[in-house]
Amino acid sequence: MTTKAKKVKKGFDAVKFMRDQRDKISTDIMNLSPEEIVNYFERKDKKPE
Repeated sequence: MTTKAKKVKKGFDAVKFMRDQRDKISTDIMNLSPEEIVNYFERKDKKPE
């Protein structure tokens, strides 16, 4: 018995989105001290969407 794979056009690729966000954050905090990293995330948390 064989199965046929259905080709589905994705509207949003969650895995790609998460990888892109992780890479951006990693680049942003790469050279920061631990205290600066905490401040970075506190600012991001309070930022309105």
